[in-house]
Amino acid sequence: MGTDKAPVHAVKKSLMGDFIEFLKTFGVIGLAIAFVIGQAASQLVTSFVTDIINPFIGLFLPAGSLNAVKITIGNSTFLVGHLIANIINFLIIALIVFLAYKQLSRFGMVEDKTKPAPADKK
Repeated sequence: MGTDKAPVHAVKKSLMGDFIEFLKTFGVIGLAIAFVIGQAASQLVTSFVTDIINPFIGLFLPAGSLNAVKITIGNSTFLVGHLIANIINFLIIALIVFLAYKQLSRFGMVEDKTKPAPADKK
């Protein structure tokens, strides 16, 4: 029988090399860091909405808190205030992402799809 198969350690080295190339090509490390920072920013905004905005809006509501606003129909209770708080949370996060995108595109760090690509100079 022939020895057409490569040794196992050569396959591992090739697999590891392919994996490192994958990480470099797709910027996975940068993406992972951005994800962690995004999660932290999301928690910060959620805390801001829950601890500052909701009680402030609650000053003007008879329920005393935005999260306490409910609509009950029969046996079903709809947490309308909780939904409104989550909408506010989403809008703040979307605004932060938009502002970050605008700043990064201004410095050429991200591609702006709304602007036409510059013509190639020959």
